[in-house]
Amino acid sequence: MIRGGDIAKGTILVINSHPHIVVEREFVSPGKGAAFARVRAKNLRNGNVVTQTIKTQEEVEDAQVDLIECQYQYADGENFVFMNNETFEQIMVPMSDHENAQFYLKDGETFSILFYEGEAIDIRFPYKMVFTVVESENYIKGDTVSGATKPIVTETGLTVRVPLFIKQGEKILVNTETNDYVERVND
Repeated sequence: MIRGGDIAKGTILVINSHPHIVVEREFVSPGKGAAFARVRAKNLRNGNVVTQTIKTQEEVEDAQVDLIECQYQYADGENFVFMNNETFEQIMVPMSDHENAQFYLKDGETFSILFYEGEAIDIRFPYKMVFTVVESENYIKGDTVSGATKPIVTETGLTVRVPLFIKQGEKILVNTETNDYVERVND
């Protein structure tokens, strides 16, 4: 159990018998009455978002989850297939539950898989990942307006807006939470 005042973004709670990850938390201390946390949480099984108000002293059930390091193998059309790094067992994660995951999964890379009651429910990506630019438009010298950007496509099909100086074949660092360009990576 976890107190309402201790809930933070990223905490996994059990709401209506389903695991939910907290995506927003606002602490409210009204002039009258008890303080409370207004929480928006995403259902890890079906993607629905719920909003709840929880008093800071009230206790709610936090989900008992396991994070297991797994190597991404391939997608079979319905599932993303991973291999547990310790047991070498294959783990299937439904593609329908993670529609944007395909843009971050690279063959042979290790990711953390979140398990709840023995079921794989979420893929945890690193905060920042390196991608290779495979499609990029060239720009003409002099086209540079302060902060000008262009769309590029990475080897996984991810589209990112980058500064004009980024060329095809270069590597870039991308924030996986916001899908924003961070910096060019030199080998």
